[in-house]
Amino acid sequence: MRRVVVTGLGTVNPCGLDVDSTWSALVEARSGTGLLTRFDCSGWPSRVAAEVRGFDGEALLGRRAIRRLGLFMQYALVAGDEAMARAGFERDAVWPAAERFGVYVGSGIGGIPEICEGAETVSGAGVKRLSPFFIPTSLINLATGQLAIRLTARGPSICLSTACAVGNHAIGEAWRAVRDGSVDVVIAGGAEAALSPLGYGGFMNMKALTKRNHDPTRASRPFDAERDGFVMGEGAGLVVLEALEHAVARRAPILAELIGYAATTDAHHITAPAPAGEGAARCMRLALRAGGVQPSDVDYVNAHGTGTPANDPAETAAIRTVFGPHADALAVSSTKGVTGHLLGAAGGLEAVATVMSLHTGIVPPTANLETPDPACDLDYVAEGARVLRPEVALSNGFGFGGTNASLVFRRWEGR
Repeated sequence: MRRVVVTGLGTVNPCGLDVDSTWSALVEARSGTGLLTRFDCSGWPSRVAAEVRGFDGEALLGRRAIRRLGLFMQYALVAGDEAMARAGFERDAVWPAAERFGVYVGSGIGGIPEICEGAETVSGAGVKRLSPFFIPTSLINLATGQLAIRLTARGPSICLSTACAVGNHAIGEAWRAVRDGSVDVVIAGGAEAALSPLGYGGFMNMKALTKRNHDPTRASRPFDAERDGFVMGEGAGLVVLEALEHAVARRAPILAELIGYAATTDAHHITAPAPAGEGAARCMRLALRAGGVQPSDVDYVNAHGTGTPANDPAETAAIRTVFGPHADALAVSSTKGVTGHLLGAAGGLEAVATVMSLHTGIVPPTANLETPDPACDLDYVAEGARVLRPEVALSNGFGFGGTNASLVFRRWEGR
């Protein structure tokens, strides 16, 4: 089995339109959340969101192209361009072994704004006015398909949809493909753009979203006693995974090594985590085993940490179950305090953050953690970014349906 390294990162999210601006915001705990402006939600009980601002798909991708691209696809393509450039691949170069190049990009919901717009067109003007691009702009797998076309990637093109764990699942399954020799390079992660009345309203009516409308930049409060729900966000986060020998042969920049991955299911409830985080604990244990590391080897956990009443104590309990006494020595942080919850893009963005933490030696803080909760009693790096130089880091992603995925990364020092 081959070793797998991370050679490129790319993102579009509420805190920045590239990796550098995003990392600065995460380290400085500069909030990307605010009052929702995408549509009129005045009078709604929840009115806070983490919107991507300043994104111009037409300028970045071309007017003709965006007619065929749902917004979540646009985010994926722009993040993909950055990840490939950072990995040292020229944008317009002919890929010398396209059949060895895969794309694994997932989404939780896909083109829900485009579906809503299409439904309004049919109900208002009739089916003859429905765009012929309606299906291609809304299909959940076409972020993957469009990215494969853009990058001339002729290996496996795999779209997963496992709710808020999908970014972790996509990266983990891509890791397996590279490790096992099916491909040499994969670009993987997640993309989401579900901030529409239907998408936002659905989460709001199931009481998943915060109602902290009076304090929108501090509304996302992972592990805080006053948390009351997550802040819904959007964007994309992608990583380039590569077989070590392939990366070395082309003198690629190596940012970290991905050494472990696991997936489990709670089989407990459609939205609530299993009691005491049992499914999450099994997932972390299996990921560490796959990476050949002991719990005591881990320095940092990038938590799923949504800021919901149920998720945060369950994840805390799961971490304590897996790490035992070492849990008190761990740095644990949730970047969602700054970014909000990007749903299907969360795992991809948080993989970017975890790799950057290993690469820079800095652990980003958990923003807005001001009131301790006895049920959340770990070191959540609440005081601000910490210089730690973590050696091994674990990133968690959990989703509705009880689906769990954990990734284990190791700092790269030219081993």
